[in-house]
Amino acid sequence: MSLEELYTQIDTAKAMADTATAFLASLRPDQATKAQQAFDNEENRHDWHYIPRDRLGLGLKEMEQHQRDKAFALVDTGLGEQARTKARTIISLEPILAEIEGTEGRFPRDPELYHLVIFGTPGSDTTWSWRFEGHHISINYTIVNGTLVAPTPVFFGSNPAQVRHGSKEGLRALQEEEDLARDLLASLDGEQQKIAIINTEAPNDIFTRNVPRVSDEVQIEGLQLKDMTASQRDLTNELINVYVSRLPESIANAQRQNLIAASLDTAAFAWAGGVNRGDGHYYRVLGSTFLAEYDCTQNDANHIHAVWRDLTNDFGSDILRNHYQQSH
Repeated sequence: MSLEELYTQIDTAKAMADTATAFLASLRPDQATKAQQAFDNEENRHDWHYIPRDRLGLGLKEMEQHQRDKAFALVDTGLGEQARTKARTIISLEPILAEIEGTEGRFPRDPELYHLVIFGTPGSDTTWSWRFEGHHISINYTIVNGTLVAPTPVFFGSNPAQVRHGSKEGLRALQEEEDLARDLLASLDGEQQKIAIINTEAPNDIFTRNVPRVSDEVQIEGLQLKDMTASQRDLTNELINVYVSRLPESIANAQRQNLIAASLDTAAFAWAGGVNRGDGHYYRVLGSTFLAEYDCTQNDANHIHAVWRDLTNDFGSDILRNHYQQSH
């Protein structure tokens, strides 16, 4: 399958263009100036992050309700059904986090501090991109020539990972990301665990942080799928699918085809940190074309960061390169 075939998602591209156009049309001129930026400013397009900070784009706090509805309509074109719920749950944790931190908190915690920015002009044959981002959410899409859709990086985090008090006690926004990895680790025998556990201490964050493109931040180490039993490989595929399923079904299916084409045998599961609940822990599943990376160490190991990266095409880098070569 060629790169173009893999990323051709005409229906999704059209839905995103139509929804983004409707959002922009709903804005006042002063709002539109914030919401729309130039596509050719690569530094801005690649400047993503999941921490509290100042952001490009128009914030939910600056929108009227009908504009927020249109903003979330665009966000929903880029997420699978369960991921839509996860995103809204992550946002809903901000007031809980504000209550936990109290007056000692370093950052404002506000469910309206999420921003939508559109780079370029959405259209049926244009090249443009959009990002929805705030604390613990970064969704990035690049659309090339109105047909090719690159859906990464896509980051979800959760603080607290599990709500321990109040009316939402027990709520876990990213439950599958943790539990399936624990199930996989527990399924390994002693020799397999010696290979899979690459460090008894977990890092304090994902290694790749907010790099625009993953290079040598992580390496293939740990237990490779070819050295797993059939049931362990199934568990690994199920874990990978948790990350892939953040994407709309048509795009997720294309990503799955890419994984199969690249061969998962040499992909590896690596764990760092403690093996008991409550211990700080980290894992990743790394293949030749993809990375699922997760960390839960901060705030007494009750604070998750989890990202899905396309190593060949974050921010549409490869399809943009091919597009420009063919166009010029």
